[in-house]
Amino acid sequence: MSANLITKKVLMLGEIGVGKTSISRRLSFGHFGDNYKATIGVDIYSYDVKPDPEGIPFKFLVWDTDGSHGESIFRQYFARQAQAAMIVADITRPSTVESMLKLGRLYEDVMPGRYYAYILNKVDLEEDPAVSEIRQRLIATKIPVFQTSALSGENVAEAFHDAAVEIMKLER
Repeated sequence: MSANLITKKVLMLGEIGVGKTSISRRLSFGHFGDNYKATIGVDIYSYDVKPDPEGIPFKFLVWDTDGSHGESIFRQYFARQAQAAMIVADITRPSTVESMLKLGRLYEDVMPGRYYAYILNKVDLEEDPAVSEIRQRLIATKIPVFQTSALSGENVAEAFHDAAVEIMKLER
């Protein structure tokens, strides 16, 4: 096996306030920061995936994007260079789940064959009842869905580990 480091760019997509930055910081720094400032443009974080997929060191460059980009994000050069996307919604706000689904369809159209997953964030908070119906639609998409809490760290690292494993499979 090669000991070369694999580095891949992953986009964090979703509306403003869904927790993209909190997830990115949880990954990079291992804790939740409560001093929130909206991302303007893009912030870049790095995350060493553990355990290494297939025994090969794997790093994500996490591009935490400004949620106000919306669909126009796919016209940005930096976005087109990404190997993957994590598309985030706030489980307490059903409209963000609808937006997440729309971004997923667009990502698939613009970047066919690249990995992406849906993240339902803020599972530590009260879920809006409308989300349970939407959850059935998510399951039907056959796209990986992760339920996370950036606050507690629940399933955050696991979502990115699974992404790394799937990216390795796609590149074989």
